[in-house]
Amino acid sequence: MSFAQLGNLGIGPAVMKLVAEEHGCRNLPGIQCYVATASVMLCVSGIIILMALLFMNNSIVSAFKLNDRNAHVVLWLLPYIGGLSIYVFVVQIFGSALSGLGRMDLANYIQTFGGIVQLVVAGLLLLAGFGIQSLLFGSIASYLIIHALTLISIRRIEPLHFFRFKNINLQYGMRLISFGSNVFAGSLLNMLLSPFNKLFISRYAGVALVPVYEIAFTGSMQVRALIESGLRSITPEISRASADMTIYAKNKIALLYRRTVRIIFFFGTPVYAILLVLAPVLLKLWLGARFVETLPAAFQIMLAGTFVSLIGVPAYYTLLGLGRVRHIFGSHMIQSITNVLAILAVMFFLPLSIDSIVWCTSFAMAVSTLYLLYYNARAMDEIAATS
Repeated sequence: MSFAQLGNLGIGPAVMKLVAEEHGCRNLPGIQCYVATASVMLCVSGIIILMALLFMNNSIVSAFKLNDRNAHVVLWLLPYIGGLSIYVFVVQIFGSALSGLGRMDLANYIQTFGGIVQLVVAGLLLLAGFGIQSLLFGSIASYLIIHALTLISIRRIEPLHFFRFKNINLQYGMRLISFGSNVFAGSLLNMLLSPFNKLFISRYAGVALVPVYEIAFTGSMQVRALIESGLRSITPEISRASADMTIYAKNKIALLYRRTVRIIFFFGTPVYAILLVLAPVLLKLWLGARFVETLPAAFQIMLAGTFVSLIGVPAYYTLLGLGRVRHIFGSHMIQSITNVLAILAVMFFLPLSIDSIVWCTSFAMAVSTLYLLYYNARAMDEIAATS
């Protein structure tokens, strides 16, 4: 899934911003062109990436030093996961369109419901003895439901018709690439960090510690996403306001940013504090006999890192809504470079461990957050200066 994200091209955020602008101007044909063109672009890029994935599947498996049994499972799953990734791209485009139409709340509800469907389907199949394939089937069921509900929601807001050949427009595609390229490049760097870290853990600390990192990283990011999901809606609102830039619009941008910061400190801080204290107990209850002693510390370190990263989320979405995509790329580049250099520095002086790697990841998140806060403050000053 991580490798397949190479085909994403950063189009999702571009669709959300550009659809929001077109919706503010009541240009429904423009919305249709953006969504249809983006869907075709991602299908083409996704197929190219899938072909590369199939060509490199043996190299991917050998890089992680898997035993024969695990390697066989991975080789079986890779083509299906690659195909699913292409469909996920398309579903994400329609979710971005719904958010751009001003209903990010509805998009989040649908996403949450899809996650519940995935959990239920995968859980039932696991109980029935279908093994790891249950997770694949759960994901397929989830995205089918998300796609259907998203399309129904869009049609109830506006009478849009996406599936027409005339909606595919090269000019609109160039605008999508122009905006999305910086987002894509930054997301690509950030996205490759997790496989990079897991590869180093597998080769130098032992493959048995990879699930520990996965639980710590994914679990803490899910906690971050719980708070972050309520903040993403500022991007389309700021996009609509930035197209106007009256005094009222500028004040609205500043107000939206301050409100999102308050949400993080009023709601995010208690959640993170409770989890930091109760992490060992909760992990023992969840994992039972599969609990390992190295997990609580790794999870707590990643929680601290993702909380610092969460502080930079309002700045991230504000800069995105203002079209300052070069700073979005810059934040991802800073995080990626810091993460890699920190791990290499630790390797030079000490043996790599799970704790040292999660410390490096958390430190990189903190540096990236400082970068975002600095450039967002500059952007706010520029807006105020033109009032």
